[in-house]
Amino acid sequence: MNAIDTKQKILDAVDANFDAQLATTSDFVAIPSTRGAEGPCQDMIGDLLRQRGYEVDDWHIDVDDLRDLRGFGPIEHDFSRARTVVGTYRPASNKGKSLILQGHCDVVPTGPLEMWDTPPFSPVIKDGRMYGRGACDMKSGTISALYALDAIRAAGLKPTARIHFQSVIEEESTGVGALSTLQRGYRADACFIPEPMSGRLVRSQVGVIWFRLKVRGLPVHVFEAGSGSNAIMAAYHLIHALEKLEAEWNERASSDRHFKAVTHPINFNPGIIKGGDWASSVPAWCDVDCRIAILPGWSVADCQAEILACVLAAARDHRFLSNNPPDVEWSGFLSEGYELKDSAEPEAAFGKAYDAVYGGAVPEGAFTALTDTRFYGLNHNIPSLCFGASGAAMHGFNEYVDLDSLRQSTKAIALFIAEWCGVEEV
Repeated sequence: MNAIDTKQKILDAVDANFDAQLATTSDFVAIPSTRGAEGPCQDMIGDLLRQRGYEVDDWHIDVDDLRDLRGFGPIEHDFSRARTVVGTYRPASNKGKSLILQGHCDVVPTGPLEMWDTPPFSPVIKDGRMYGRGACDMKSGTISALYALDAIRAAGLKPTARIHFQSVIEEESTGVGALSTLQRGYRADACFIPEPMSGRLVRSQVGVIWFRLKVRGLPVHVFEAGSGSNAIMAAYHLIHALEKLEAEWNERASSDRHFKAVTHPINFNPGIIKGGDWASSVPAWCDVDCRIAILPGWSVADCQAEILACVLAAARDHRFLSNNPPDVEWSGFLSEGYELKDSAEPEAAFGKAYDAVYGGAVPEGAFTALTDTRFYGLNHNIPSLCFGASGAAMHGFNEYVDLDSLRQSTKAIALFIAEWCGVEEV
């Protein structure tokens, strides 16, 4: 079988199995796998891998094994059911290059259900899109990688290199799921993560720091509010100061070779606020959970120090906080940015796959969020490519993935696997 026939057979197999792929994706999206509740998704992935004859490793993540590893972020929630699932394909003879295919099954909260047009965990296909929480970010990508492998098999071929198919958790809050695979010893010549990148390859991505402002006030009855100190209003004072830090960091980003072309790459977000306990009492407390981005090459520790200095300087300018400074807790991500480097070989292989499906060179860009690719590149110098389908409303209402783009990205992944790992007739 010549190379042209091989490619066409794989592409035809993706088309032939696409309805089955969508059905599996829908079943996957229907599982409400928010943080701490990812178990049923991991069960499903384990079953899918076993049905296909892969060697399955399904283990409980021990946080103590990870604390000292680069990129670890603190865990605050119940982690007693946290698991990673890896399915391994081992060829009869190794002729190609090994590969990690990885997706995350955790999803962010839905927000108020009444603000969705359709229930977030009852996937709906309409107008060429699949709607549901996680349909775009990134359950459709995970299943597309699985069906890309299926397409190779359906074409009468088998890869000639070791492949690890990894389903991880915690991508949305710490990344320790991906970190656990490295601690477990999984390695390969390259990694590919099919996050929804609208048909673009991620060249550079930000890191992220999560932190919590713990502000305390002086409670009094509201009729004498001026004699107390409102912790909620004091928290706003700190937020405004952090917005100035955000502006300073964006100015610094204007000299970055990848992000200088991106408008406002550093985004600060006060994402959760809790405070007070009575409408007629000046609130005695306010906690604000925040997220801020950092660029590749920026030190997490140095950026933490800048955050602390900003908060303490703002507190010194406040009547009450000057003598009652807030606490800052690190509450999740402590992640470096990542720039794809030393990746000419896998990029060339993917370039051939992309050209065969889309035509032309692979578009690329800088990404103002983060992915798990950073662990492979930064911790072990494993080149880690991130590319996937198009969609919208990730982390928002009415999240969806575009099905035509999903079909195309599945084809590109399948051809990349064949090019990178090599294939031979069964």
